[in-house]
Amino acid sequence: MAQIVGALTSSHVPAIGRAIAKNLQQDPYWKPFFDGWAPVHRWLAERRPDVAVIFYNDHGLNFFLDKLPTFAVGAAPQYRNEDEGWGIPQVPVFEGDLDLSWHLIESLVADEFDITSCQEMVVDHAITNPLQLMYPDQAWGVRIVPVCINTVQFPLPTARRCYALGEAVGRAIRSWDSDARVVVLGTGGLSHQLDGQRAGFINKDFDLAFLESLEHDPRWATQYSIHELVEKAGTQGVELLMWLAARAALGDGVKTMHRNYHIPISNTASGLMLLEPAA
Repeated sequence: MAQIVGALTSSHVPAIGRAIAKNLQQDPYWKPFFDGWAPVHRWLAERRPDVAVIFYNDHGLNFFLDKLPTFAVGAAPQYRNEDEGWGIPQVPVFEGDLDLSWHLIESLVADEFDITSCQEMVVDHAITNPLQLMYPDQAWGVRIVPVCINTVQFPLPTARRCYALGEAVGRAIRSWDSDARVVVLGTGGLSHQLDGQRAGFINKDFDLAFLESLEHDPRWATQYSIHELVEKAGTQGVELLMWLAARAALGDGVKTMHRNYHIPISNTASGLMLLEPAA
């Protein structure tokens, strides 16, 4: 059976892609952020995952407000990204894993999750930026299976529902008839708000409490409603739902291998965690 070797949670703001394109990794503004990835590179070299299951939110490149599923799973042989208007260069194509994609879809439907199956899917900065951070040479070391969660248009799935989704994905991966090593990614966040009266809002205390909870009390954030999470983390900070799903996929016990938190990246609190199953 397949093995989940760890989970990685990361911010994905478009400005990261521009910084990479302009080689600003050593710029004083960006250096604390990019330096946080060195331990992840060493971990990837040691663990050598074969596949990445990526919880992310689409920003209008693949879905728009007229058709926006609550949960969608990619089942495409390849995934390309396109121009989003942020000035981010396009990156090489990502290879999919059809066997795992359909195994996930069938397992999730059997677990009574209503899934949109996408046999064609383009991906945006929520996937390209974290994978560029993982593999700076853009020689992708993993095949990918995207799992999209709606964090854009209300009603959003609850934190409790996203945690349950992550648990179901974890069960499905571990039941997959393969010897593949799988890493689970949760991208987005942390606290930020891009518009309205609270534009620029960052809640460091909540972010740090959330990071701590992922190791010691992973269901902590599920006590809050979506509106409470928006109040505490900002309108776009609700992207922490992807972090919850990734954490849930690991099961009960985890150990933190690495953690970084930095303010600001663009107008966003930037977080990074690397977790492994405790067993």
